[in-house]
Amino acid sequence: MGKYQATVRFELSEAMMRNVPAHRNYINRLINAGVIDQYAVSVEAGKGWITINADSREAVEEYLEKSPLHRFWDVEIDELFVFDSHAYRFPKLVMN
Repeated sequence: MGKYQATVRFELSEAMMRNVPAHRNYINRLINAGVIDQYAVSVEAGKGWITINADSREAVEEYLEKSPLHRFWDVEIDELFVFDSHAYRFPKLVMN
């Protein structure tokens, strides 16, 4: 299984905003299932970043196409060679 970074570009509109609640439900299901590691959106920049675990670029596209917001997006998908973050580290030991 690989990790992929999807960069999503969009222009905010009323039609898009009406679909945000259903989209958030879909994203939350993927996060809970371990498909999505990270999800971030900047309305100011008109961009979003989604780190996805999948077997292929095609599988990533299939996940993204099921989002209610997909029709508003311009998507770029890159396979990651290295992915590291605080969340992937062992927790610090606290000696009481």
